[in-house]
Amino acid sequence: MKKVLVYGTGFAGQGHAKAFRDAGAEVVGIVGRTESVVDDVAQKLSIPFSGTNWSLALELCKPDIVSIATPGGAHVSAIKEAIAFGCHVFCDKPLTESGETAIEVYQLAKQKGVKTAFASSFRYMPEILHAKRLIADGAIGEPTEVECISHFNLDRHIPFGWSHRSEAGGGRLNNNFTHLLSIVTSVLGEEILSICGEVRSDMPSAPVVEGVHNFTERRNFIPKDINDPELEWKACDVEWSYTVMAQIGSPLASQPVSVLFKHGGLTPRFHDDHIVFHGSAGSIYIKGHYGDGPLYLFNNGEWQETPLPNDISQSLPDIECDTQRSWTHLAKLFVSDISGLEVESYQSFEDGCRYQLIIDLIRKNDRWVDVSNLLL
Repeated sequence: MKKVLVYGTGFAGQGHAKAFRDAGAEVVGIVGRTESVVDDVAQKLSIPFSGTNWSLALELCKPDIVSIATPGGAHVSAIKEAIAFGCHVFCDKPLTESGETAIEVYQLAKQKGVKTAFASSFRYMPEILHAKRLIADGAIGEPTEVECISHFNLDRHIPFGWSHRSEAGGGRLNNNFTHLLSIVTSVLGEEILSICGEVRSDMPSAPVVEGVHNFTERRNFIPKDINDPELEWKACDVEWSYTVMAQIGSPLASQPVSVLFKHGGLTPRFHDDHIVFHGSAGSIYIKGHYGDGPLYLFNNGEWQETPLPNDISQSLPDIECDTQRSWTHLAKLFVSDISGLEVESYQSFEDGCRYQLIIDLIRKNDRWVDVSNLLL
């Protein structure tokens, strides 16, 4: 049985621990930054070792696999130490906070010969797998274009934390676009040919509030009096909205597939968030920002809801939570691969590194053409 050490105690850390247990591995330890929090999580999940010293945990637990589940800015040093220790590494998105450090950890893993997994794992959503099958079977003809549209209407007064800081791995590109790019490439093919885009930083600052340890509970800490003169504020330096265009090379299409990614982190939705795949002979519409469904097929001039095939749902873990089910499916692939079993391909640090380099390019935001003086 493979031994796993988890780094991170929040929603992702606890989710990774459950995923690896469901994958048949032994979770031998968990590490966090706050002693009382990591001890509580370890007790709740019956994990034998807990601590705040990552180096010591590697020595004492001697894991085969480490699972990196902290915000992206804390990944680099932990990954480096784990690779030096000879561990295989499962890492949540983003891989790191910058393309430069992503290249560094990718090359280190490659040199050491350890296996890696990159968990932009909503590519395993059931209706995404359904769309992949339909498109491969020719249901929409040759894929021509894709649109991924989402509006999250996040509260502008969410307490200041890692999601507001670029050096901590924050921003919507790191924590939303990564999933969507993974979804699109899982369906069409992994060849990302070209990309351009813009970002908008429309949350200039956020209130500072103590006590937020779990990302999913941060709304509960929004100050009741946002105009309190005693309230401390800190500047944000990441994007909360983005528009990205990409061209994807696909073995299913004779020319590059055009993709639009449009996300408004702070803007309200009017119609449903959705993912649509258009083709020369039809289209597929999937409701939900990550494609949770239902799925509709446009054929013969009308949209028809298309039920999920039973074999697809049966091929995935029987878990209701989309995030947890996706982590668990990837963890099973990773553990099986490390154990010498033949598995389907999954994303690795190579993909995570490529994504981070792409995010850096989008954030440069330097592809605009000035047309204000064309007639002068």
